[in-house]
Amino acid sequence: MKGVLNLGKLFKVTIEIHWTFVFILAWVIFLELKAGGTLQNALMSTIFILLLFVCVVFHEFGHILTARKFGVTTKKITLLPIGGVASMDTIPENPRQELLIALAGPAVNIAIAMFLLLFVRVSFFFDQDPNQLESTLSHVTAQNLIIYLFFANIALAIFNFIPAFPMDGGRVLRAILAMKMDRVTATNIASGIGQFLALVFVIIGILYNPFLVIIGLFIYFGAYGESKMVRQLALLKGHKISEAMLTNISVLKPDNTIEDVIELLLSGTEKNFIVVQESKTAGILYHRDIIKNSKNKNLRIKDVMSTSFKSIDQHADLKDIFKLINTEKNDFFAVTNNDKLVGAIDLTNLTEFMLIQASLIAK
Repeated sequence: MKGVLNLGKLFKVTIEIHWTFVFILAWVIFLELKAGGTLQNALMSTIFILLLFVCVVFHEFGHILTARKFGVTTKKITLLPIGGVASMDTIPENPRQELLIALAGPAVNIAIAMFLLLFVRVSFFFDQDPNQLESTLSHVTAQNLIIYLFFANIALAIFNFIPAFPMDGGRVLRAILAMKMDRVTATNIASGIGQFLALVFVIIGILYNPFLVIIGLFIYFGAYGESKMVRQLALLKGHKISEAMLTNISVLKPDNTIEDVIELLLSGTEKNFIVVQESKTAGILYHRDIIKNSKNKNLRIKDVMSTSFKSIDQHADLKDIFKLINTEKNDFFAVTNNDKLVGAIDLTNLTEFMLIQASLIAK
């Protein structure tokens, strides 16, 4: 994701904050000053927002560390104005594992709230009448910050239990349904509920709070994307890489030039090429690098090709290619058999395979 600031690593997971996060801080300061608050109140409100997002990070690590127990790795967390997003490689298809991962995030917020409660006098809420209590809580103080964070964590836990993808409640609902039915049907039901609730959020947001519109759109497209991905994975289930791989491919040598590649590029439909030396895959020449160096026609392929690449065995499950695409950020891979090059596979061919499978099922 572009426009992010790297905050460092925790438990081998990179924590990034998106540049739009600045907007929420500016908005809080603006509202505080507009309401007649002092700079000190604006500062305390800013500290509250920052502490709240620390709680969001802990929430995400609840998911991440639980997922890690099931062999699922996570490379980074991105903090957005609407919350945090943990980039997990995969979501376990085992419904019980998914249930535990989904519950772990809100459980962290509840644990934080219970910890903060140790520093709050419960009698504080009963010793004052409603008007006095409202007046007391209207001032941003250190004691009130703890109270705000207590209620904020309770609210985060409750909000995340809304049964809508990609929120935790949607995953909890899908996991429970998947214990009784197939994963695709369970996802369609949970996704449908999520999209309906998203539209409700958008309508309420248009009438009362524009921020709810953003949340509604995030939920709607998240639910749609999850449903689409699960349907695609279902179409690939039980199939091997060899069934969808490209076998009629052009193979380059390290000493070929960019001019040689341009001729191949213009004379056919291939965009990416595998470079072979002494019967072994030496590298991959990606389309973006061909275009970038197209002016240097005498440049050797060995000076341009990528030597940092992953191959996939032709006997591997076809759905494994999705994990490679997500982790390697590429959509073209060499296919091997006993470390010998036998073909290639890319996202275009994978899509065509899924279209054919969907057509066969429809019949």
